[in-house]
Amino acid sequence: MTISMLAAFWAVSFLFVITPGVDWAYMISAGMRDRAVVPAVVGLLLGHLAVSAIVASGVGGLVAGAPLASSMLTVAGAAYLLWLGISVIVRPPVPLAGEVRQFDSPSRWTLTGACVSGLNPKVFLPFLALLPQFTDPQGAWPVPAQIIVLGLVHVFSCGVIYLLVGFSVQAVLKTRPAAAKLVDRLSGGAMIVVAALLLTEQAIG
Repeated sequence: MTISMLAAFWAVSFLFVITPGVDWAYMISAGMRDRAVVPAVVGLLLGHLAVSAIVASGVGGLVAGAPLASSMLTVAGAAYLLWLGISVIVRPPVPLAGEVRQFDSPSRWTLTGACVSGLNPKVFLPFLALLPQFTDPQGAWPVPAQIIVLGLVHVFSCGVIYLLVGFSVQAVLKTRPAAAKLVDRLSGGAMIVVAALLLTEQAIG
């Protein structure tokens, strides 16, 4: 794996990370609660690392080649996103200005974040298609090791962007409860829309 190839992957990965999606929606929700940003980011990154490890192990190729397994992954991810989006809308976390905001345990935010990214087919499938394209079968390192390195590069970019999103939301909206509640509900709506699209693709596919 050459430096130029690594840089090319980073550029593609960075564009992927800065595109708003379910991870962003989850970080916006985390930004509405005190001390939830870092645990949420840790969870999302663990999910991305898990996907990288699955692709590196070769299991990802087997799952992609099995229509039933791929469909089950998509449905499970969509169902989880649907549940999470509804929960965000039904229980908006932003109280009146000056009140102490409720904070769930860090482990809950981490576990949920890992599920959000790890069960998201929009993370798994691009990884499966993208990571092997930037490896060199003739390189000094085995392909699985190269995939892990690429995954770590991607995780680093994710960490930087997700922290910026979470803390920016916290800084800008924590004194604007009405706007914060609207943004949080929009993030929940985004999760529901993505889940609906995934389920629709499965139904018509």
